[in-house]
Amino acid sequence: MKELRGKNVQISDTVLLRRAAENKKYLLSLDSDKLLLNYRLEAGRPTENYGALPKDIHGGWEFPTCQLRGHFLGHWLSAAALEYDRTGDRELLGKAQNIVDELELCQIDNGGEWVASIPEKYFTWIGRGKNVWAPHYTVHKTFMGLIDVYRYCHYDKALKIADAFADWFLKYSESFTKEAFDDVLDFETGGMLEVWADMLEITGKYKYKKLLETYYRGRLFDKLLAGEDPLTNMHANTTIPEVLGCARAYEVTGDERWRKIAEAYWECAVTSRGSFVTGGQTCGEVWTPKHNMASRLGDKNQEHCTVYNMMRLAGFLFEWTKEPKYAQYIEKNLYNGIMAQSYWKSSDSHGQNSGHPEEGLLTYFLPMRAGGKKGWASKTSDFFCCHGTVVQANAVLNRYMYYRQEEELYICQYFDSTAEFDINGEKVTIEQKEDTLSGSFHLSSTSPARQAISDVTAKVAEHPDVKMVYFAIHTKDPVELKLHFRIPEWVKENVQVTINGEAYAKTGRPGEFLVIEQSLKDGDTIGLKLLKSVKAVSLEGDEKKVAFTYGPLALVGLCDSEKTLTADKENPGDILKHSNEREWGSWKDSFVTTGQQDAIRFIPIKDVGYDAYTVYFPIK
Repeated sequence: MKELRGKNVQISDTVLLRRAAENKKYLLSLDSDKLLLNYRLEAGRPTENYGALPKDIHGGWEFPTCQLRGHFLGHWLSAAALEYDRTGDRELLGKAQNIVDELELCQIDNGGEWVASIPEKYFTWIGRGKNVWAPHYTVHKTFMGLIDVYRYCHYDKALKIADAFADWFLKYSESFTKEAFDDVLDFETGGMLEVWADMLEITGKYKYKKLLETYYRGRLFDKLLAGEDPLTNMHANTTIPEVLGCARAYEVTGDERWRKIAEAYWECAVTSRGSFVTGGQTCGEVWTPKHNMASRLGDKNQEHCTVYNMMRLAGFLFEWTKEPKYAQYIEKNLYNGIMAQSYWKSSDSHGQNSGHPEEGLLTYFLPMRAGGKKGWASKTSDFFCCHGTVVQANAVLNRYMYYRQEEELYICQYFDSTAEFDINGEKVTIEQKEDTLSGSFHLSSTSPARQAISDVTAKVAEHPDVKMVYFAIHTKDPVELKLHFRIPEWVKENVQVTINGEAYAKTGRPGEFLVIEQSLKDGDTIGLKLLKSVKAVSLEGDEKKVAFTYGPLALVGLCDSEKTLTADKENPGDILKHSNEREWGSWKDSFVTTGQQDAIRFIPIKDVGYDAYTVYFPIK
């Protein structure tokens, strides 16, 4: 089974489109010379001021004195390539090609192999055991960017540069004994394994088989295979990219050992560990103790990099197994991680002013402590690791939705979108569209849209607590198609289905796939009614504290300290009621507590900007 992606999946969901547009705008806004500065300095190539650093250079982890300098350019190249693969944007393509052209000149001036933003001596240092801040991590980003530009932009020069660069690492790694190189691998290696797997698939060259085995991190992988726990209190995003490399190595080589490592990692990191209500699992960048999130409610929870990379791992595992739990994990982390930690936009209008900026680019962490606040990064002065995964994550918002296997299609996420594919030479398009049951096209105070009279506005007078999703089939001739619809775990009850407006005999149970298998013709429609409700979710490690969800959304209370709530212990979610539920033509997922000493407003964590918020509440 393979995922439909790139131009085969087009999004039309307004929330996703806004984020994708802002991400593209941000990518284009970054100056190429500043992105390339550290590569040019390392190669000894001239910069614009000849002897002085350019004005307004990128700061934070990109500043020329940081040992991770230059890592972001690799992320930028990957994000640009992925955006081009999705939209065919020529401006981003040209910018990416020009950057690769300059990297080629840097490689030539470095002697024909080295093309990094950091010196080779960093690798000599870690070989001697001297502390250096993750040179493999930094170099991996350059490889990743070059590979993605080759793969998605079809720019052969990028592959040529990467292949020559790999020769340096082959000679470097061959200079160590296996035991000595295991010590080198204890310095964060990023996604080097994934690089070697990708290059093996693309080129078929033997040197990449050798590099795969050389970069096998036995001190981690062997413990996972033995069923041990090497993760608790260990840095999470050091190991996740390594395991993503194992997943790619399995797909490229077919060696089951690599797959078993990836599956064992998921078992240790997720299944036997648990998560916060948002889906995240880390605090201070390390894995929390198993089923004891209560001990780690802080201001540095849920590092964005771990969210993005664990979603990628879930994607691999879903393709291999077709188990809906992986798609459920992706959905939870998309709403309450990717959306909660990037491209926030204020909804203030008509003279309102919160005193804070109206936008937020990204948050490194997502605090879980009572009264926590998001810390929003600047556009050019931080460039920490999550800066890179944010631009990649928002370049692939059309991912994880549709998967194809012969005459079968798996539909895993519910956003307005279209999927295109062929069945026995017949082009098929499936258009997914939500009926918001709002009865209005007037979505904002500036909308010039028509104001047609609709009886829906009276029939659905209050928040409908439902996600109504329709799928329209477009095909020249009838096709035999087996559709698998994921029924989310959060739905209130079995899902009712209609085909062309008529009730379908089967219903879908939460947490499973509903299968519809029949001949479909042009114009056929399939409808799903997904009922939503507020639910209380206990905090692992402290059953007396709960968080609240509404459908896939984690809700948070807008308060700056911990508040105890009084509730029916059997149905604590009943204390939240819809409040200010309608704005222009849209239903709002806004709630307020009832029966409490102080009313507390609850909104999705993805909609929080600069306000203090609380995730977990003691219940009595």
